[in-house]
Amino acid sequence: MIRLFAALAVPENIGTALGSRQTGIEGARWRPLEALHVTLRFFGEIREDVARDLDAELMRVGGRPFEIALAGAGSFADGDDIHAVWAGVAETPGLARLAAACEAAARRAGLAPDRRRYRPHVTLAYLRRPDPVEVARWIQANNLLKSPPIHIDRFGLYSSALTKSGSHYALEAEYPLR
Repeated sequence: MIRLFAALAVPENIGTALGSRQTGIEGARWRPLEALHVTLRFFGEIREDVARDLDAELMRVGGRPFEIALAGAGSFADGDDIHAVWAGVAETPGLARLAAACEAAARRAGLAPDRRRYRPHVTLAYLRRPDPVEVARWIQANNLLKSPPIHIDRFGLYSSALTKSGSHYALEAEYPLR
């Protein structure tokens, strides 16, 4: 079994700028630069043969290069259930098409549909029972976050290994957009 997801890498200059915002929440597990990405579709734990089929389907995903930009900040859940803070990604037609194409590829490979609404973001930290006031302050301080345009001309298939220190990602395949 292998844990996989399709994603867009965050360029180093954007990741470095995000790094300056990774402070202010006690106990936050801030994500390192190499872990910053925009998930297109999380596939979960799948068998190796299904992973090969998925790779073949992702190779068929077409599309032209496009641009995205980071916009705003927020958290997942609220109160005692807050478990992550993120930088938002402004939705664009190109991003929506690519996420939908990754979903379609997953279905063609035999995976169950993802029932969650797609919400593009870059997870900056995972939290365990944070002070909600501290999180609200962090969001308020970062809610006007905006990045310059980020040119997207490829996406990747990543594996995710869960460890005590967090998830570690490896690029398994890359798919160009032309």
